[in-house]
Amino acid sequence: MFKDLKALGKESLIYGLSTVAARLLSFLLLPFYTHYLSPADYGVSAALFSYIAFFNILFQHGMDQAYMRHYAERESSLPSAFYGVAAVSLLLGAALCLVPSGLAQAAGVGAGNGRLIVYSAAILFMDALSAPLFADLRMAHKALHYSLLRVLTVVLNVGMNVFLIIGLGRGVQGIFEANICSSALALVLVAIPAAGLLARPRFSGRVYRSMLAFALPLVPAGLGSMAVQVIDRPILLHLADETTVGVYQANYRLGIFMMLVVSMFDQAWRPFFIERSHKPDSPPLFARVLTFFAFGASWLTMALSFFIADAVKFPIFGKPLIHPSYWGGLGLVPVVLWAYVFNGLYVNFLAPVIIAKRTGYMMAATFLGAAVNVGANFLLIPRYGMLGAAWATFAAYACMAWFMHLAGRNFYPVPYEWGRVLAAVGAGALLTCGIMFSGLLAPGLWLSLRLAAVFLLYPAFTWWLLTLEERSGLLSLLSRVRTRVHPALQ
Repeated sequence: MFKDLKALGKESLIYGLSTVAARLLSFLLLPFYTHYLSPADYGVSAALFSYIAFFNILFQHGMDQAYMRHYAERESSLPSAFYGVAAVSLLLGAALCLVPSGLAQAAGVGAGNGRLIVYSAAILFMDALSAPLFADLRMAHKALHYSLLRVLTVVLNVGMNVFLIIGLGRGVQGIFEANICSSALALVLVAIPAAGLLARPRFSGRVYRSMLAFALPLVPAGLGSMAVQVIDRPILLHLADETTVGVYQANYRLGIFMMLVVSMFDQAWRPFFIERSHKPDSPPLFARVLTFFAFGASWLTMALSFFIADAVKFPIFGKPLIHPSYWGGLGLVPVVLWAYVFNGLYVNFLAPVIIAKRTGYMMAATFLGAAVNVGANFLLIPRYGMLGAAWATFAAYACMAWFMHLAGRNFYPVPYEWGRVLAAVGAGALLTCGIMFSGLLAPGLWLSLRLAAVFLLYPAFTWWLLTLEERSGLLSLLSRVRTRVHPALQ
């Protein structure tokens, strides 16, 4: 058993680190785009990639998950999944290419961007073909191979963006051409291990129908989940303009730091609670995890909210990290960061539902989040602009978290420490609101107050919330860390 758990932990670490590395590499493109693309061009890209995210669900239609479920029949299930996806994605891609200018006009990016629709179809087609092949690597426990391919394609994407946009002056088209190159490389490299099997295909109608029956119910849930994440860009495009979407996208992506924290927590949390679900002392343990998550996430979100603007404006080689034409959206960054805190609370509340095997509530929560997000966007954007879109995302994650808590307590009660959780989140949010008064204070005083809040006020408040046992444990941990660090400094 311990050998299996060790293998699981090792693979989880590899997948986690590769995901973080890939996302950080992609994040490097944000400063680049803001300096070499106008907000309007970046807005066109952001809107179309939001549509790509939705169409990815349709092109792949859950076949990668279905293949993993039928991995025992690999010799017939892999060719069936691959060629089935190829047929579906070819038809959908051809449909997109029939009237690209009309679709571009309907998407709100202008008929003149019809070529980008064709590029999008190519990206979707190649990514769909890659999906079951990447699933094959995962099922073969080739975590390092999988991760290296993912990172390599991101590195190529970054390099091609720089070459096409700066070197060849391709503008927004360069973004899509770079993605075509990276998607093509991913498809070629991931197909090599399965080339022998795919060259002599054993397509099985029986296996494909069985996989399709498993996969199709996943599509609505996937669309709902994607709606929570990206539906605000197309809505914002239709209610505002490309420039607004570009500024919104650049500042929304600054929330990547909390997104990564939640993602890493999720990868560790699921095996943690599944392995301990049968133990009688698990519910209080799960409650304590939520409390500590609230402490840490609230502190980090407050700190990021206070200093993200300074980081964005910090000069590097004489230029700020983000171009000044995008600074008008900095006010929405704290809202996005706090939205990810509630996404983290939602992840915490998944434990009772998954343990009780009532995963249908996860789909219901996703649909609720999508409905709230769409409704709130149409309600708030006309009045508050891009800030309204950020608050719509916050509302969606908050509703999902609350719904999942209500659902889970009926199946696997957990004695959450609501007093401490609400105090931690409330104190962090209240201190973050101090940003509204920053313009009324001298820069030196504002810096002093922020540092005091992050390193004195909130930590002191957290210390007051801790129990005597927790304080003793924390002091013991700090003592051990100091003992280990001190000799290394000698």
